[in-house]
Amino acid sequence: MIDYQSLRFDYKRHADQDAATPAHHPVVVVGAGPVGLTLAIDLALRQVPVVLLDNDNTLSSGSRAICFAKRTLEVFDRLGCGDRMVDKGVSWHVGKVFFHDEQVYRFDLLPEPGHERPAFINLQQYYVEGYLVERAAALPLIDLRWNNKVTGIEQRDDGAVLNVETPEGEYRLQAGYVAACDGSRSNLRQLLGLEAKGRVFRDRFLIADITMDAQLPTERRFWFDPSFHPGQSVLLHKQADGMWRVDFQLGWDVDPVEERKPENITPRVRALLNSIGFEGVQFTIGWASVYTFACQRMERFRHGRVLFAGDSAHGVSPFGARGANSGVQDADNLAWKLAAVLEGEAPDALLDSYASEREFAADENIRHSTRATDFITPKSDVSRLFRDAVLELTKRHAFARTLVNSGRLSVPAVLRDSPLNTPDADAFAGAMVPGAAAADAPIVRADGSTNWLLRECHAVQFTALVFGTGDAAERSVQALKACDFPLHIVRVEAATSGGEFAMRRYDAQPGTIYLLRPDQHVCARWRHPTAANVRAAIDRALAKKG
Repeated sequence: MIDYQSLRFDYKRHADQDAATPAHHPVVVVGAGPVGLTLAIDLALRQVPVVLLDNDNTLSSGSRAICFAKRTLEVFDRLGCGDRMVDKGVSWHVGKVFFHDEQVYRFDLLPEPGHERPAFINLQQYYVEGYLVERAAALPLIDLRWNNKVTGIEQRDDGAVLNVETPEGEYRLQAGYVAACDGSRSNLRQLLGLEAKGRVFRDRFLIADITMDAQLPTERRFWFDPSFHPGQSVLLHKQADGMWRVDFQLGWDVDPVEERKPENITPRVRALLNSIGFEGVQFTIGWASVYTFACQRMERFRHGRVLFAGDSAHGVSPFGARGANSGVQDADNLAWKLAAVLEGEAPDALLDSYASEREFAADENIRHSTRATDFITPKSDVSRLFRDAVLELTKRHAFARTLVNSGRLSVPAVLRDSPLNTPDADAFAGAMVPGAAAADAPIVRADGSTNWLLRECHAVQFTALVFGTGDAAERSVQALKACDFPLHIVRVEAATSGGEFAMRRYDAQPGTIYLLRPDQHVCARWRHPTAANVRAAIDRALAKKG
């Protein structure tokens, strides 16, 4: 088995370093973490060559981001590496909330059948990065350069020029567009004189990777004010390889260096295990860190030819698993737009919609994250009194459970107000509004074989879902074929086993059409479309003026 934490990648000299004038590349991605790797793979699958620069030559150390949401897994599926993630990760969908030592309620994030992917998997970040690096290595259009640090940037009307430092000296690169995926301490953000603004939380948390042979159920456990860690909160998650992630709230006044020492972590873990009936279980402490965090973002994610994604653009607290998941969704949003612009299918203005859509999503994530943090770590006696009263009520009253916030878990933002959406002309019910990420469902192909709806969608094209059979459905198919645009058409029939899930989730009738962007967000839908309707919606989704 590969030890991804100990991998070291070789620096290799590139011909660009000897070029008389800076070599030009259509896209340079800075940062080979989960976001930069996702973006590079997505672009390469769209036949866009990518240079990916990383200032280091290792993967992340410690588990770090561990909770990867259903939507993120669906993105990884489209990139060709979702199965590896799910097979290695620990799938879960049940969470339990405790007040003191008593369970006050449980929740199920995937209460209905008919979904291929679990609500979440827990998988250490170094595995995710390792699998993405291996996927990138299989794509010849990705040029991944380790130990290449960007030390300067000069913006021009037609792109940007980067100064890059290597173990053998500096060289310069020209880029049509630069994607800054270089993390919360973004070097590119600093080089451009930009900043992220928001709220810093005066609290500290210890996170530790614990390896033990404890047969606990695979579920998320969150304690408010337990007897084994009074006055604070604790979170417990199972990971791959028999490893467990424990988060202990510590308060602001502790010494971070002292708290990271094994002799101080051990009694905390032992007290937790004793409280849940595992007094004799032996454990070892792996990676540990004490952190503080902030909920903040850049004012704008686009600055000329530089586009910021992931932690370089926005930061949230760890409660709700919104950091890595929202970053992957940034990359998912940006890749198809960059490809469309570079291939001449859309104007440069399409990239403005990346900024506006993902700024909206960042605001939503920050809002949820801030509320969770305020609930988990009340900063006044009144706030704590309110929180504890709510937790007491949850044992008997369902309404109170909606007020409990141990981290509203990551779901994709619904981009309702995106300028790329075509407003409904027909009446629809349900959640699949223009701007929503398409919901998965089981389907049966014409040859009788089964598959999942999202796997039938094209990896790089606009997809049209045609529901039902009969004359209405055939008229809709003809409208799609007459719109003079290369669409991938997926037929979804209700009469087949499992087809009812899709029909219900999309409030579909025979002939209903949903138009999906290449990132699988709904951009238009009709009961009875015309070719002109469809073409106008595609042009709108590509930011083309009418």
